[in-house]
Amino acid sequence: MELFDTHCHLDSPVFDKDRNLLIKKSLENGIKNILIPGIKKDQWRLVRMHVALNKGLHAALGLHPMFIKEHTEQHLHDLSLALKLPPITAVGEIGLDFYDKDLNRDKQEIFFRAQLKLAIENELPVVLHVRKAHDEVLKHIRLMQFSEGGIVHAFNGSLQHAKKYIANGFKLGFGGMMTHSRSVKIRELAKILPLEGIVLETDAPDMVPASSQSKRNTPVHLLDIFNAFCKLRPESPEEIAEITTRNAKTVLRRN
Repeated sequence: MELFDTHCHLDSPVFDKDRNLLIKKSLENGIKNILIPGIKKDQWRLVRMHVALNKGLHAALGLHPMFIKEHTEQHLHDLSLALKLPPITAVGEIGLDFYDKDLNRDKQEIFFRAQLKLAIENELPVVLHVRKAHDEVLKHIRLMQFSEGGIVHAFNGSLQHAKKYIANGFKLGFGGMMTHSRSVKIRELAKILPLEGIVLETDAPDMVPASSQSKRNTPVHLLDIFNAFCKLRPESPEEIAEITTRNAKTVLRRN
């Protein structure tokens, strides 16, 4: 079976000592593709380097809303230039985070719209970070007539939100949080949403699966997430692997 980790911060310094080993183990366990989302300008170079050195890794570049205080107008200009230098798979990680009250909402929305525009100009899908802001994100997608699609990372919205995202060409990312029994709403969504609208992710090194004793999540932990997801679904593991991987390749245009 083949799997696709659609969200993994392999450029993080916590992987500096064993990154190559983890990539090798991932490949040996059927995790043939890994998307690395960039979150700040000063990390884009590292993302590109790891992708250039390893088959099966894919780059997304973006300005993450949680670091909105650090982002400048110049960074948007730099992103515009960076997206024109292949290979780039998506614009991301971008979005809105209204959970943290210290983050400037107006600036977040300005940067989000600017990055959606760049995705449209470059005909690229987006990787979305959304916390307490699904209505606002969907509003901007609608107003900008955004039709490139993408992935809603670590989806935690409502069933209504899920249906709207899927109708707009998005896939919904499910990862480590889904494996915890306390995540009742997320687990219920993982059960009832159409499999054609779902992709799997680790968000490594964060969001460690419930079955792991490690304090650090890794791309190899996608197997734990996959196994937990299979227990929630009526389809066979083979079908789940095939469809979620195909979903990822289709929305990220990696066929």
